[in-house]
Amino acid sequence: MFRSESATSHDLPISSQGALMANRGQHPSAMDYIVKTNGLSLWYGETQALFDIDLDIYRNQVTALIGPSGCGKSTFLRCLNRMNDLIDEVRVDGQVAIDGRDVYHPSVDVVQLRKDVGMVFQKPNPFPKSIYENIAYAPRVHGLVSKGKALDDLVEWSLKRAGLWQEVADRLDIPGTALSGGQQQRLCIARAIAVSPDILLMDEPASALDPISTGHIEDLISDLKKNYTIIIVTHNLQQAARVADYTAFFHLGEIIEYADTDTMFTNPSRKRTEDYITGRYG
Repeated sequence: MFRSESATSHDLPISSQGALMANRGQHPSAMDYIVKTNGLSLWYGETQALFDIDLDIYRNQVTALIGPSGCGKSTFLRCLNRMNDLIDEVRVDGQVAIDGRDVYHPSVDVVQLRKDVGMVFQKPNPFPKSIYENIAYAPRVHGLVSKGKALDDLVEWSLKRAGLWQEVADRLDIPGTALSGGQQQRLCIARAIAVSPDILLMDEPASALDPISTGHIEDLISDLKKNYTIIIVTHNLQQAARVADYTAFFHLGEIIEYADTDTMFTNPSRKRTEDYITGRYG
């Protein structure tokens, strides 16, 4: 349940996301959800960063998380593949379910979880290895392929899916760090999809890139959603409007509004959402 704000006619409490979508004539069945969080809260030591987040994310769609800096977007993203486990004194309460399974259950293999829920970070982070080895490393570790033509084909397939093959096909032995920033980011995307994830998390994947490279990444996101569920954190509202099917607006660790992107940007139901989108505060 969304946390209510002031009870004005413009800003009434929303009883559930299902009701929100139903009111807009877009109530998908539960089968369309791949991620469901219920009462998700998180603390860094004594500081609470997320407050009772309920969010259903749709399969094979792009969902953008927007909001001012420090509002909990990236923290929420890292909950989905338990990257926050790597931070000292983090405590998580509530449930994160992916395809119906609680990812915080003691039986969950976190290594397998991070294979199924891949992540692309704000700053490109290719391994200090060749382009080929950047792609080949994880499939070998996970036992998907070992060597030979099967591995060669997987490397080629991943680079093609990331829109990078034509640019690097004749120099797979050079270090991934020798590529331009935009190429490095696409290499990181190729590396993530090489292990066949179900979900791709992207934490401001184009914020450090030039406009042309950003365009490549956005085109790639639109293409990849045919096969993957993509959840992207972005401070760029225009980018969210261009690439996302659904958008969630975070503020001070809470979700203020969640809707299909067209509705969010043209007819938001919450005053705080409207103020943020129109630049009245941020």
